Amino acid sequence: MKRRILALLFALLATQLGALVNPAYACGCGAMIPDGQSRIGVDRETSVVRWDGRTEQIVMRFTVGGDAHRAAWIMPVPGRATVELGDGKMFDELTRLTRPVHKDRGYFWPRERDWPFSSDTRDGVGDRAPGSAAPPVGVVGREQLGDFDVARLTATDPDALRNWLESNGFKLPDRLATEVKPYVDQGWEYVAVRLAPRGPGHPLRGDLDPLRIRFDSARLVYPMRLSRMAQTPQSLGLYVLADHRMEPASPIGGSAPEVTFAGTIHPEDGPLADLAGAEPVFLTAVDQRFPVPSRIDADHELRATAKDTPYRRAIYHDKLLRVGGVPLWLLTLGAAMVALTAASVAVVRRRERRPRPAGAS
Repeated sequence: MKRRILALLFALLATQLGALVNPAYACGCGAMIPDGQSRIGVDRETSVVRWDGRTEQIVMRFTVGGDAHRAAWIMPVPGRATVELGDGKMFDELTRLTRPVHKDRGYFWPRERDWPFSSDTRDGVGDRAPGSAAPPVGVVGREQLGDFDVARLTATDPDALRNWLESNGFKLPDRLATEVKPYVDQGWEYVAVRLAPRGPGHPLRGDLDPLRIRFDSARLVYPMRLSRMAQTPQSLGLYVLADHRMEPASPIGGSAPEVTFAGTIHPEDGPLADLAGAEPVFLTAVDQRFPVPSRIDADHELRATAKDTPYRRAIYHDKLLRVGGVPLWLLTLGAAMVALTAASVAVVRRRERRPRPAGAS
């Protein structure tokens, strides 16, 4: 028994040491690779997608954790892409536009926290370009964008991508080389971005500066297949700006996508207006979770719904119905008792007024 316990403890220790030695490869809509033996994880991925039927733009922001000071982020795209820094104020504006409405919802009978069950009179709150003959690797450009040292890279060969990463201090996981091959077979390219925070000694942590990527696409696609490499549950928040209400064609291995907002917006200024354009546009907000990332089996393809039905979440506040501050149930019960008493008195009086039969004493 002691040997079994010691063997178990040794196995657990070996597992923990292995987790410390092996770097964690985090995934968003692409793959994020830390340097050396560092660890990085994408806790939340929030993106705004603008598609006009020809061109797709993605503004994405990652919330990350770990101790990595540098990372390379790889994202496959169906055509030649450009990269620039996004504006985080866009996400604040979208949060404001899509926040739930608050509504009161009355109930008749008293509940646990209402009198006479409780002396607390407060009301309860309810629920809440395809690849061509270009060289295997081409560095299209390089610039400093906020916290990012961005090297825009196109690659049509996984081995060439591996060489580029290694020459820049990163190691391409064997599994990633396998996962990007289907994109190469389809004629896709992919973009590599080097991320590094300002100043030494500061790891990549929290909300990173958003990046804005633009490429031509005849269909609205959001690359997700590389996220199957993630070792922890993934969370996706997607804002889609298009001519119509949009929906994912399938859950691609995650939970059922939840629409949290759908409606026409017309931002007049700011970064959201710059992305949306001059005309009103339909905004669809989708939230989805991937409890088991390895089940992700495709990229998200979004399509127009049959109708542009608007939707907005509502938070209901349950309130006891009152009249003049008095609970309606109490008034109703009092009125019923008065009516019953009056009816009883009337019955008694009618009986008293009935003429007595002759000879009755």
